Amino acid sequence: MNSPGLLTLIQLASGLVFAIPLAIIGVEFLGGGQPLLGLGFLSLAAVMLVLPEYLTRKVGGPRDWIRRRLPGRSREE
Repeated sequence: MNSPGLLTLIQLASGLVFAIPLAIIGVEFLGGGQPLLGLGFLSLAAVMLVLPEYLTRKVGGPRDWIRRRLPGRSREE
């Protein structure tokens, strides 16, 4: 089994940095009797958790960026 790469760890860390505070706020709202705001913050936390990986897949990783910048090295060839 391969260990995760550096880009995967960076994606995970950036997702957690944004998702954990939003999840804590959501749990506090749920405990405080405001379920609509609590569920809203929890759903926003879930989106923020997967957003970095989605953007990397959509835009491409560093290898794709380098391939686009180098002349004569495109995917179409």
